Amino acid sequence: MMKDITDIFHRLRNGQTVSFQDPEAYKLRAASFATKKLLNTMNNSADPSEIRVLLREITGSEIDESVAVFTPLYINYGKHTKIGKNVFINFDCVFLDLGGITIEDNVQIAPKVSLLSEGHPLNPKERSSLMVGHILIKKNAWIGANATILPGVTIGENAVVAAGAVVSKDVPDNTIVGGVPAKIIKGIE
Repeated sequence: MMKDITDIFHRLRNGQTVSFQDPEAYKLRAASFATKKLLNTMNNSADPSEIRVLLREITGSEIDESVAVFTPLYINYGKHTKIGKNVFINFDCVFLDLGGITIEDNVQIAPKVSLLSEGHPLNPKERSSLMVGHILIKKNAWIGANATILPGVTIGENAVVAAGAVVSKDVPDNTIVGGVPAKIIKGIE
């Protein structure tokens, strides 16, 4: 069955800004509560296999057996998150994924990392809208503890994001970034 192009989730995944006055805005909250129910079970499990099964259900996509998630993990929707093979996600991470989050193979994500593919317009008259931007974390990247990745950012292959960094711009392959806002510190040989 083909998805209706007016579906709010489809529009968000395609990068459209959506007002909370949108006739389908109620679906966002309903989907978040459905995800939260699954997260409650997942976050109370210590069984890696059960965690992967529940994460599969939350994301609606395959989660390879090489993926390790130390719960708790918090996701507001889930269906716009794709996780590659041999990915490690440490404790207390937050994924706001309505704009889409793709985590490629061999990525390491430290504790308390926030991947925020959603935000709000700066204009106060439009602030009750949701703006999105797909986050892409390429192969073999390492995201340090308490780092925040903002909407629309790509983290390059083999890149390192230092602990506590706030990343608002793309990170080139084979570089280390750090700070607020994150800036290139040096290249990786």
